Amino acid sequence: MKTRHFAQLVALSALWGASFMFIRMAAPVMGPWVLAAGRVGLAALTLVLLMSVLRHAWPWKEWRMLAVMALLSVAAPFMLYAWAGLYLPAGYSALLNTTAVLFGTLSSAWFKEDTLTARKLLGCLIGFIGVGLIVRLGPVPLDGTTLVAALACVCAAACYGLATPVMKRATARMQPLSIAAGIHVMALLLVLPGAAWQWPEARFTGATLAATAVLGIVTSGLAYWAHLRIIRNVTPVAAMSPVFMIPVFGVAWGHLFLGEALSPGIFAGGALVLVASALVTGFNPLRRIFGVTDPAP
Repeated sequence: MKTRHFAQLVALSALWGASFMFIRMAAPVMGPWVLAAGRVGLAALTLVLLMSVLRHAWPWKEWRMLAVMALLSVAAPFMLYAWAGLYLPAGYSALLNTTAVLFGTLSSAWFKEDTLTARKLLGCLIGFIGVGLIVRLGPVPLDGTTLVAALACVCAAACYGLATPVMKRATARMQPLSIAAGIHVMALLLVLPGAAWQWPEARFTGATLAATAVLGIVTSGLAYWAHLRIIRNVTPVAAMSPVFMIPVFGVAWGHLFLGEALSPGIFAGGALVLVASALVTGFNPLRRIFGVTDPAP
């Protein structure tokens, strides 16, 4: 991976880590469906304007692929994380999002974009143990609602993992901006009915509207476009490397700005999930720093 691509992924990680904080702020006030629709709608508007200014063609002939990506990479995870934000701290959601690497590795193998090895399977096992520690030993009391909310986060991460190899293939057939705009427009159609149903219960404040604007314009619209541009130049698993750094930013932002508590379970479970992510992707920071090579998988 080139240095500029890595730097861009770090910046995306900081943005996406902050998104969990904004979700936690806005979801209890606006409601998950309305928040998801506002986020998707603003992202779609931003990308449509860019499409118009840059004169890109709409890729509607690939509507089937766009529909799959819209459901897996936007509509479903946005809604699931917004609902989980009613009950879980932002740091929880950010840490559970790391399991996207595990699901992405499995789906990449299924799509013949990668191969499974004993090391990767071990990483998947360790990752799910880490998720268990986060939920069981974190600062939030363990009950049925906590478990369901954590499961919603894991399902959202699974959607991201399943979507990544599909998005990699899509970049070979369409321009990144066209993909980003197409999937957000289609995702808006998917979440609008739920938002219309929940609209009478929604409340709006200056803070929640500002949080939704950042979520839609920056962390969704512009960030998705930037991520798709990077995906064209790296492997699907490497494209998910921001997942390593998102929990660091997510936990930090939640603790600094929302006063979320930390606990041994957060650190222990988060460490296991990061180790698991490194195992399944083959990420080894020592390789570049000290010239250490990986053992044969």
